[in-house]
Amino acid sequence: MDTPSRKTALRVVALVLVVALVTPAAVSAVTYDSNDETTLTRGTVTSPANGSTIVSVQGYTFQGNTNRKKPARLISVGERGQTQWVHNDSVDKGAWFFDVDPMPNGNLLVSSPRAGQTVVYELNPETQERVWQKRFNITDTHDVDVLSEDEIVVANMREWNSSSKTSNDRIFVYNRTTEEVTWEWYFKNHYPENTDGGHNADWSHVNDVDPIGDGKLMLSPRNFDQVVVVDMETKNITYRLGEDDDYSVMNEQHNPDWMLSDNGTPTIIVADSGNNRIVEYARENGEWVRTWTVGQNTLNWPRDADRLPNGNTLVVDTLNHRVVEITPTGEVVWEYYATWGPYDAERVAHGDESSNGPTIRDMNASGKYAITGSANLTAGSGEGVGFAGRMRATFSGTVLEEPMNEFATRWSHVTPWLRPVWMSGWDFVWAITALLVGLVWGGTELVAGRRRIVTAVQSYRRD
Repeated sequence: MDTPSRKTALRVVALVLVVALVTPAAVSAVTYDSNDETTLTRGTVTSPANGSTIVSVQGYTFQGNTNRKKPARLISVGERGQTQWVHNDSVDKGAWFFDVDPMPNGNLLVSSPRAGQTVVYELNPETQERVWQKRFNITDTHDVDVLSEDEIVVANMREWNSSSKTSNDRIFVYNRTTEEVTWEWYFKNHYPENTDGGHNADWSHVNDVDPIGDGKLMLSPRNFDQVVVVDMETKNITYRLGEDDDYSVMNEQHNPDWMLSDNGTPTIIVADSGNNRIVEYARENGEWVRTWTVGQNTLNWPRDADRLPNGNTLVVDTLNHRVVEITPTGEVVWEYYATWGPYDAERVAHGDESSNGPTIRDMNASGKYAITGSANLTAGSGEGVGFAGRMRATFSGTVLEEPMNEFATRWSHVTPWLRPVWMSGWDFVWAITALLVGLVWGGTELVAGRRRIVTAVQSYRRD
């Protein structure tokens, strides 16, 4: 049985441990200076861009309130990485920014969810005013594209029927002139109900829809780990890249782009977010063959990749808070840091999606490459990656390698959104550990206190 002195010693040890674990975060909080934080700045620029680059920054919003140190905004970046202008949406609280598309008239088409709805609008970048806007009663829409002069196509990712417990996630076409939905395509009509574990409020998480010509749309149901092409007339899926939970092909991808090689081979370039890489696949003898892999274990949750006419690729490296233009062999030639959580980037001179350049095979550059030449600024250091990397290294070659790799990946993708900006990744680890130790200690004290009370009551009754 524990003696009073032993109990006291254990309390002291627990207290010292909690204080020691919390101290790094406390020191960071006291010494943090937001003026020292790299937020919007150029990185490596060895080759000036062809004109301006528009970057949408998602920001961090929780329950309608945006963290002022993690703002959502649109940014125009100049040829040599200089910030040209910043658009902060002040019409509603709690805005996010996702897809932004250059339009032929020089304006921008913007998708911006807020407060359970999605506002789609055309922004004049010179006046910073909205030419038109449409507020849809749909949640968290990541992508809207122009389909025709009057029509836009919308990726409606979270259309949940709570009463029937059914997902009505869909793609729909909206006519701005008639104010009507003129075409719909439902995922539940083309996928088994048990896909991704069954219907839920975020079943497909379709984050992208692109018209690719000939009456076809390319869709990216992220949670299904695949990219599909749909014929709008027949509503059939004509191409499918990937399979649910087959992470060797893709893992929760974003923003695929469709290309045709010089000989007409269908090709898809995509940000393979869960695998922290950009990949390119070519259609060969009825199968998809991976022809290019870049950035694995260098990128952190990339969410956009556009092939430029010069053969380079413009990549949004979300949780390293930067946009990079890389050569086919992975060398950074243009880099811009944009916190918090950039989502989409478009080189304005090349129009929407920008994947009108050559395929990797057309450039004879197939292979697997690391990313080199980054400036590695503070905003791009990859919050949480240090801890995640240590986890991977510790369990490499053991029976726990696969689950620990999965845990490390989830950690590096989720924690940057949760932890305060003044904490480093390791500060956050120690703070969580301190919380757990404190909870165990407090629980033990509560149990011991309850026992003392019960003993005292029983003793009183006996007396």
